[in-house]
Amino acid sequence: MQVALPSYYDPRQVETIYTERAGLVADEAIEARKKYGISPAGRDKVKIAAFGIDVQIGFCTPGSSLFVPGAVEDTRRATEWIYRHMDVLTGLHFSMDTHRVFQVFHPAWWMDKDGNHPSPLTPITSAEVMRGDWIPIAHPRESLEYTKRLESTGKYVLTVWPFHTLLGGVSHALVPSVMEAAIFHSVARNRQTHFETKGTHAMTENYSVLSPEVTELGGQPVGGFNAPFFKMLLEYDRIYVFGQAKSHCVLSTLNDMRDRIQATDPSLADKIWILEDAMSPVPAPPINPLPPSLDFPAITARAFETFKKAGMHMCRTTDPITL
Repeated sequence: MQVALPSYYDPRQVETIYTERAGLVADEAIEARKKYGISPAGRDKVKIAAFGIDVQIGFCTPGSSLFVPGAVEDTRRATEWIYRHMDVLTGLHFSMDTHRVFQVFHPAWWMDKDGNHPSPLTPITSAEVMRGDWIPIAHPRESLEYTKRLESTGKYVLTVWPFHTLLGGVSHALVPSVMEAAIFHSVARNRQTHFETKGTHAMTENYSVLSPEVTELGGQPVGGFNAPFFKMLLEYDRIYVFGQAKSHCVLSTLNDMRDRIQATDPSLADKIWILEDAMSPVPAPPINPLPPSLDFPAITARAFETFKKAGMHMCRTTDPITL
């Protein structure tokens, strides 16, 4: 059975910012529950999770500081997928990238000798920090150590990102169309939507929902693996993953899931289903020659091959969910 899209849903609104219409949504969810005989999620024999990674205005709405090209279409497909499979999706889980102004990857954290802040997308290396090209506004020893530790992973050099998904700001919110789908699901299936915040620590980036890029500075922990949330997800029989950006937060989260699964029980990879048409990579910057470390689409394609080899499933929002 596929549930029809509600009357209030307009695909043209997916790229706009508006206040969620909770009362209207709840009313239609109640009617759909009666019309389709939708049962409470607690009765599901096969438990299926929809796991949306950073489906926030800051990444998915045109004009936002870190808008990912393709995110509007991805979000539209994901939203309609949630509605169509309302009767079999047991739980909805959303990660929320959550930042403040003064964090190690924001412009306000760094200044040059003349007091100028770096422009967004400026890379900052440990060598530049040691030379004094870039000076942190606080925690100088830890800031230098952070750049060194990040480089030692071989994955990233510290990148100054535009201010984004600031706690209390509009860009932090879930995309309104997705929020309405979550409200609809909550009422129709009698199940609370789960929100998982990440990225609140000032001294580390947190691409993955499950762990920060650096876990220790100056002998003090700045984060660790999010075992409770990982356990929550893996209690489902199947987890469908979507969101933004495919090359960064989605990729890092799937890396963590794969690594933990392989270290504990490789058969659990069979639970992970990746909705490839509901996520997009950050485009490679217009640099010629382009360093391989900044060719985000190519990096993403290679990584996703490793997920398939690990036993995870690639699928699309148009594929039926067969139980």
